[in-house]
Amino acid sequence: MSHSTTGVYKRLTGAKDAPDSESRNGLRHMFSLSMTKIADGLIDPKLVLSWLAGSLGVPAAITGAFVPIREAGALLPQIVMAGRVEAMHHRKWAWVAGSVGQGAMAAAIALAALFLDGMAAGLAIAGALVVLAVSRALCSVSYKDILGKTVPKTRRGAVTGVAGSAASLAVLTFAALLIFGVGQQATPVIIAIALAAVLWLGAAALFSSLEEKPSEETGPGRAINLAPLKEDPQFRRFIATRGALTVTALAPPYFVLLGGGQEALHGLGALLLASSAASFVSSYVWGRLADRSSRWVLALSGFVAAVFMALAVGAEFAGLTKTVWVVPLVLFGLMVAYHGVRQGRSTYLVDMAPEDARSSYSALANTLIGTLLLIVGALGGALAALGPQVALAGFALLSFCGGMLALGLDEVERT
Repeated sequence: MSHSTTGVYKRLTGAKDAPDSESRNGLRHMFSLSMTKIADGLIDPKLVLSWLAGSLGVPAAITGAFVPIREAGALLPQIVMAGRVEAMHHRKWAWVAGSVGQGAMAAAIALAALFLDGMAAGLAIAGALVVLAVSRALCSVSYKDILGKTVPKTRRGAVTGVAGSAASLAVLTFAALLIFGVGQQATPVIIAIALAAVLWLGAAALFSSLEEKPSEETGPGRAINLAPLKEDPQFRRFIATRGALTVTALAPPYFVLLGGGQEALHGLGALLLASSAASFVSSYVWGRLADRSSRWVLALSGFVAAVFMALAVGAEFAGLTKTVWVVPLVLFGLMVAYHGVRQGRSTYLVDMAPEDARSSYSALANTLIGTLLLIVGALGGALAALGPQVALAGFALLSFCGGMLALGLDEVERT
């Protein structure tokens, strides 16, 4: 890469003294992550795939399984994968393989939507999501370690934050098209999913050129180390904090249900718009703040999310959710907090974990969080039987508790 492009990296991260090798790697991270984040937005199971399934006549029982398959499938396998990833000399190949797998499955979903409908389409999409989720788990379990090896502390949050903001702008455009009716037919949505496949494959090709120094051999298939859960009180507190803050990911659908719900397409566009706009205006800021103190990012995000969930509940009781701008506004605030949680938890784990055990820490954390997601999701479903405002009230309490727990975490960033 030229000096002008490496200069872009230095300006974005504030790393004026960064060597060219770091700048090249940082830019590869930014572009690769941007492409995968765009792909994630274009194939979001909560929104895009659920709307597509409805247009294809997929039974509701199958459509309802999309989100659990995607979320749990991306987290629970990591404890099995971590040992093999740590045994690799160049761990970038694990991330490349995971991106290729996601791209292939996105292409399979697009083909299923083109040629199948009803039960057959639903089963095909669900089956592809299983493989996509496992591929995503491989990317997740390897990425934090790769980031830690190729980008120094105090710059990692900026690298991932830039990617989040850049990707959100593209998804923002997609959301606007949906809101204005371009997605009334299934074809534009299928095209978007096919584009996601291309983006994942392109990200894999770019990431394969990352300049990664070989890791020390640890032996093939080393068992995951469970010691951190027993011996590291800060790790346990981090798990409790992150577990409580999972509500920021589970809450958005309940916002759409406030005020009697919204038309399916408009709900899809509104959620994507809120998420993308919130990411665009906040990801880079959260990233830079996380480089100073990811602990405070987690705490602030938890408190902000609790406030906006409480505002949503109050607006519902006051009858204000019938007003067209109220739900999108409070949803935007929640999504700003959600992106703060994502940025803070990622940066904190990378900076907290020992250099030779990042993959183990990441896999153990994500496996535990996958289990907690199922528990908190079931709790939310039970509360939602009493109304979305009851579920949001419970989530607000958990989010506040998550913020309080974050305040007790150690500072792990060092300038």
